[in-house]
Amino acid sequence: MFDYDVIIVGGGHAGTEAAAMSARLKASTLLITSNLDTIGHMSCNPAIGGIAKGTVVREVDALGGAMGRATDRATIQFRMLNRSKGPAVWAPRAQCDRTLYRRAIRTLLEQFPALQLTQGMVSRLLLDGDQVRGVESADGRRFSARAVIITAGTFLRGRIHLGTETQIPAGRAGDQPSIEMAQAIEDLGLIVSRFKTGTPPRIDGRTVDWSKVERQDGDGDGYRFSFYERMALPRQVACWITWAGEPVKEIIRRHLKESALYGGAISGRGPRYCPSVEDKIVKFPDAKRHQVFLEPEGLDTQELYVNGLSTSLPVPVQLEFLHAVPGLERARMTRAGYAIEYDYYPPSQLTPWLETKAVERLFFAGQINGTTGYEEAAGQGVVAGINAVRRLKGEEPVVFGRDDAYIGVLVDDLVTRGVDEPYRLFTSRSEFRMLLRQDNALRRLLPLAERLALLSDEERRTAERRLGEEEQVLEAARQTTITPSQADPVLVGTGTRLGQPERVAVVAKRPGAGLGRLLQAAGVACPYGDDVLAAAEIEIKYDGYLAREREAAARLAELAAFALPFDLPYLEFRSLATEARQKLDRIRPASLAQAARVPGISPSDLHNLVIETARWRRRVA
Repeated sequence: MFDYDVIIVGGGHAGTEAAAMSARLKASTLLITSNLDTIGHMSCNPAIGGIAKGTVVREVDALGGAMGRATDRATIQFRMLNRSKGPAVWAPRAQCDRTLYRRAIRTLLEQFPALQLTQGMVSRLLLDGDQVRGVESADGRRFSARAVIITAGTFLRGRIHLGTETQIPAGRAGDQPSIEMAQAIEDLGLIVSRFKTGTPPRIDGRTVDWSKVERQDGDGDGYRFSFYERMALPRQVACWITWAGEPVKEIIRRHLKESALYGGAISGRGPRYCPSVEDKIVKFPDAKRHQVFLEPEGLDTQELYVNGLSTSLPVPVQLEFLHAVPGLERARMTRAGYAIEYDYYPPSQLTPWLETKAVERLFFAGQINGTTGYEEAAGQGVVAGINAVRRLKGEEPVVFGRDDAYIGVLVDDLVTRGVDEPYRLFTSRSEFRMLLRQDNALRRLLPLAERLALLSDEERRTAERRLGEEEQVLEAARQTTITPSQADPVLVGTGTRLGQPERVAVVAKRPGAGLGRLLQAAGVACPYGDDVLAAAEIEIKYDGYLAREREAAARLAELAAFALPFDLPYLEFRSLATEARQKLDRIRPASLAQAARVPGISPSDLHNLVIETARWRRRVA
């Protein structure tokens, strides 16, 4: 019997971040996965970041996670999405080299002395009553632990579909599914359901007619996801854009009944915001064409990921519609697209720190909770990894607030509202989009990282130096006066002029007035990076909006301060509506703020809940 503090089952994006957090907290940690060569593998598109997701990557990094650092080591193209909109929705996205990313994750994990990696398929959980005590692998090895985190991704009873006739048991292409583990979890009495996701075909880039596709270059190599280090990026490359037009639509309509999704072979629901090409054709019949991105798989291969054509159609049909896409008329398919159906466990069965309510010290993170996306998985891995260690130490769990991080929005949505389709983060899911920006993730989360002792001394000094530079820029802008003769050349593009001397911070609020150029014009030396200047400029320009959101966050904190004991007898509270009693009893919110977000809970229910809770406390005192 091998003995550990924490065992993580699964080496995907949730598992690797959970392992990093546990190891940083000095807990003896084991990560067990079916194949050590695929730790950190990108099963779907070779990219990290995007809308809201890029902010999560920076939050994970601020807490000491691996995803941002690995991305910087593997980025072969970077773009900041939504540049034309406000900074609340700026979204960093990196096209990655799959191989470099996977290698980077393995290298980063092996730097932790407290972390061990082993290969094996977990077949069952070891229990002592209602508390998990470890796991057993299919080869008979037993590993004891004081906490276990399951991050099985799409492996739990996973089944690949290619058309209606071909079904292959698999966790993903080339990997066996986890059947015994799925049964072991279901035997705990947890509710289990099925979701599906999919992937598009890949093609040989040497067979593309480049004259018929649109080149898309990146924004350059100035941006890094990690706050703690600045790695040299690999060679940068272009992506390409083409379209699936009427010929593709006609082929898919003709073969729709051969699709696993529309032919009845799949019962699980798929992701709304990453639909198959069949879904696009059916649900958006008036769209004349659909965008298709040709994304490099890496620097050591000519293989391209055909983003936008995820499908469960048979292979011959995939070839047919590929050849109807401009530029792909002679494309050779290197790998077929497919749909995969898998078990997940509705996350209302979890606490806000991702521990199962049925089994003590058993945590779930990633797609097992009904989410989709590398970044969502990584954020959950951080929460589970931190809290597994805190639970075994007898310390209070860490619960991320909705105004603290997108990680908090994600977890609160999952455990409070549940899911009826694979969950994906968007900026619109947050009430505090101006507070939760990608540029200020370090400022928001460094205090927590320091309090939990997640960072090394060098990392802490690096973070404090970065935030100190931002403060110096802000102070210089607030204290420095700029004259009209100095400011007007900078303001030419804004259509405004300066009538009298003014503080730089005031002038910088004008649309189009760059803070860096204003400071330079005023004679202030500013030897800092563009990222430091950009963060300071956002704080200045949006000061009023930020103040209002901070007030709203403070009001939310007041509700969150009203704690609801876990063992409240909700079903006895007759002053609450029947629906409210049933939902609160199932979800068991940790605070009045969380209870307010449960669908179907009315203001009168909340008012009565406060009264009933006070009565119950007096009764049991």
